Amino acid sequence: MRLASYRQGACVRAALLSQEEWLVDIAAAYELARRDGMPQRLFQLPSTVRQLLELWDVALEELRRLQEWCAGREELLCAEGAALRLADARLEAPLQPRSLRDGYAFRQHVEAARRSRGLPMIPEYDQFPVFYFSNHAAVTGPGPVFVQRRHLERLDFELECAIVIGKAGKNIPASVADRFIAGFMVMNDWSARELQAQEMKLNLGPAKGKDFATSLGPWLVTPDELADRTIATPQGNQYDLEMTARLNGEQVSRDRLGTMTWTFAQLLERISYGVWLYPGDVIGSGTCGTGCLLELNGTGAFSPPRWLQPGDTVELTIERLGTLQNTVVLVEDEPVL
Repeated sequence: MRLASYRQGACVRAALLSQEEWLVDIAAAYELARRDGMPQRLFQLPSTVRQLLELWDVALEELRRLQEWCAGREELLCAEGAALRLADARLEAPLQPRSLRDGYAFRQHVEAARRSRGLPMIPEYDQFPVFYFSNHAAVTGPGPVFVQRRHLERLDFELECAIVIGKAGKNIPASVADRFIAGFMVMNDWSARELQAQEMKLNLGPAKGKDFATSLGPWLVTPDELADRTIATPQGNQYDLEMTARLNGEQVSRDRLGTMTWTFAQLLERISYGVWLYPGDVIGSGTCGTGCLLELNGTGAFSPPRWLQPGDTVELTIERLGTLQNTVVLVEDEPVL
């Protein structure tokens, strides 16, 4: 199942992707299905993905039933204002996260990034998975990403996969942590490398080099969609999915999600130690191998080094999860008071 969020006037509403070309408005279609006699456990379904995640165990069952009821009815639902063609929709981020953390789970990226700065691989990397908090209030979906002039000082993309938490938990063992994942998304962790480098000299961060934008999309994919690409391991599930990045149509990055050194389950065990996780919390994998210009420049892939400029279009694709496309747009450094 794939859940999306689309803009309807001033509102952002949750939808099901149906037959690859339709978005079915969940709340509106559920009401029409009720009138049609479809058995339901709830009187209504919420109109946003965040609200659906708050009652995920029940909502997931109802969404599956609704998806079956909608199949073949898309034209009728469109006539009732409960569906629209995907090509006509303005997609937003699948959800506005309750919180946003980002991991550091791909060894190749860590080694290459450190090598580009003249640093050896840090041995502590193998002791536990690390993460940092990013700005959940600066999440965007597909489309323009607005940056200011200092962000353009070595502006970079980062190709990542993100998970969304579907039920609350604390001190979650890796052995059961995969059960807490409601779904997966493509994630672009935009990075202003000059700002990041300046603040990291103080051994605190990243912060200002990251907090201006994180893009998620194009939709939230539930774990059952990946069943045939899921590899169970003693450390948690791995996912055999290709990851690629294109810059202005040119492929520049390629890796596989299954090369994560630390699994999502291990990340969840670490993150939840002494801390509650709640539905709607989002956690990124960290950048995959070759998944950013910092790493590519450090390996000599581009000479002279290449960084993002206004007008550049970045397409991040993860097999089965879709393609997240964004274009860099420069805005002026004007106070907003």
